[in-house]
Amino acid sequence: MDFAYDARTEELRGRLLTFMDEVIYPAEPVLEEQLAAAADPWARTPVVEQVKAEARARGLWNLFLPDAEHGAGLTNLQYAPLAEITGRSPHLAPEAVNCAAPDTGNMEVLAQFGTEEQKERWLRPLLDGEIRSAFCMTEPDVASSDATNIATRIERDGDSYVINGTKWWSSGAMAPNCAVFIVMGKTDPEAERHRQQAMILVPRDTPGVHVKRGMHVFGYTDAGHGGHAEIEFRDVRVPAENLVAGEGEGFAIAQARLGPGRIHHCMRLIGMAERALELMCRRVTERVAFGRPIATQGVVQEWIAESRVRIEQARLLVLKTAWLMDTVGNRGAHTEIQAIKIGTPSMVEWVLDKAIQAHGAGGVSQDFPLAQLWASARTLRLADGPDEVHRRSLARRELKRYLPG
Repeated sequence: MDFAYDARTEELRGRLLTFMDEVIYPAEPVLEEQLAAAADPWARTPVVEQVKAEARARGLWNLFLPDAEHGAGLTNLQYAPLAEITGRSPHLAPEAVNCAAPDTGNMEVLAQFGTEEQKERWLRPLLDGEIRSAFCMTEPDVASSDATNIATRIERDGDSYVINGTKWWSSGAMAPNCAVFIVMGKTDPEAERHRQQAMILVPRDTPGVHVKRGMHVFGYTDAGHGGHAEIEFRDVRVPAENLVAGEGEGFAIAQARLGPGRIHHCMRLIGMAERALELMCRRVTERVAFGRPIATQGVVQEWIAESRVRIEQARLLVLKTAWLMDTVGNRGAHTEIQAIKIGTPSMVEWVLDKAIQAHGAGGVSQDFPLAQLWASARTLRLADGPDEVHRRSLARRELKRYLPG
């Protein structure tokens, strides 16, 4: 395993780091001001469109998509350090370079499973950053940690499908330019457990689609991710050709979608931890308590040292996972994908907690990004499968080698 950055990665890293310094960090307070002044908490802000235009002009666009026809054609190992950099400003930088969830996963679904007509209607404008999309999987009335529990119905009626059900935490749905939902539901409740589901494309303006409310994340709107909505589908009718891949393919598509999504989250989380450590080091060297800089306190030095150790450990496991995905595929990297999904958010949560503590009251205020970063890291212990589900699956995989038969 060689994790050294190749020439293309180094060149893109240099351009992306410059973009962060020249464009993204100065735009962060502008984004906060524009969101605060907007009547709609999920409103599109002018600064987002400005940084997107600048990113595209600099050739920093669709870096996540390994398909060279539609994206940058980077491997997971090449993309990993780039996603880490954008993770330093998770509510602005990923969208600026058109690499924000849930659009990334939705574009991967369309690129891999979509028909030519579906790609032309939805994938192309997503790749161009003209629209956003939402992913509708989680439901309020069932334990969605088990995806086979999903109760939303997708029923064939002539040349259409009719959809009924309620979704929540539908990421991206509150964005004003969100034009399409990918909805997961059951087409055949009597089929084998993992063949009951399907995914279907639902234009946002379809009659019967009711976006009931935006969900808050520890009090934050997550507007940079397009928010998260509760949506009711009441007799929503769409053409049969809107089905993705076919009936019974929904669970398999979800697994194909979530594998890359999990590693993208973990890559960005590393960047969040690095920014937290940088802010902590700057804070403790600038503040004086009890007659000496806070940085001289032994406990603070222990936080800093332990943060560096934990970040490096997590980064190496994420890079190994990316390398495995490139060399043996997502299935061959299953154990490592689960391991980073368990370990990385908890690591970042720990580092952020120490950075918040080092900032005192400022750490929980809006004057620093730490509180919002902590909310994001804590949420990712639930998103794309809770820790407990991944731990159970990982333990069963380990035990399999020791059990009879």
